[in-house]
Amino acid sequence: MQLPIYLYGQQALRKETNDISPDYPRLLDLIANMYETMSKADGVGLAAPQVGLSIRLFVIDLSALGEDDEQYKDYKKSFINPEIIEFSEETCSYEEGCLSLPDIHENVIRSANIKIRYQDEKFLEHVETFNEFAARVIQHEYDHLEGKVFTDRITAIRRQLIKSKLTGILKGKSKPFYKVKSL
Repeated sequence: MQLPIYLYGQQALRKETNDISPDYPRLLDLIANMYETMSKADGVGLAAPQVGLSIRLFVIDLSALGEDDEQYKDYKKSFINPEIIEFSEETCSYEEGCLSLPDIHENVIRSANIKIRYQDEKFLEHVETFNEFAARVIQHEYDHLEGKVFTDRITAIRRQLIKSKLTGILKGKSKPFYKVKSL
């Protein structure tokens, strides 16, 4: 089932998120719905706050990149109760977008490598190191769990330059092709 994606300005995107336990109601259905929602919106990641839930959960699917990069073939992961425990000092800049901020793309500086502790959909614990594009996507989705969006990570000058686009989202002028929940 496709869920509505909350757009910039919705309080759900700024709320503190809470850990969940294995008895969270219909968790596997929620994860499946998040994958479907992300796929229909042509996204590579989706966090629970983006569908209005203040829980520590996000999903990523980098499989579309598998044709060009073998490491991403069938690359789908669910992250429950994640905690990034290490950020590399090495950084890289790359253009990011977000399903909650349609039509906005900005260069964001992030750590090139991260180490993260998380649980999968079976609540098995993992500690893994990610690099390159996977590290970027994970950091982007993790930010959503911390009440941040990628525009919080750009310079004040860049934020000023996109202010009219952000205001347009707030005023409902943005019309993405996917199902959304706006103000």
